[in-house]
Amino acid sequence: MNVPNLIFAAIMGGLMSLSITLATTFVLVGIAQDFIWVWLEAWSVAYPIAIICILIYRPFASKLTASLVKKLER
Repeated sequence: MNVPNLIFAAIMGGLMSLSITLATTFVLVGIAQDFIWVWLEAWSVAYPIAIICILIYRPFASKLTASLVKKLER
């Protein structure tokens, strides 16, 4: 595993998991008194999963993207 891929996964995983858990926590509990803690608990589970998924799926997604772009350019 190379360092740029790990850094990308950490940054993208953080941004994605923060955004998604914020939205889903808001939908589930609304603006509750303990909203921040519920959100951070959800994020602490989602963040490592997001990193792993990015590392696993990125090569496939990149190849699929290149293939689709090639087909669209024809």
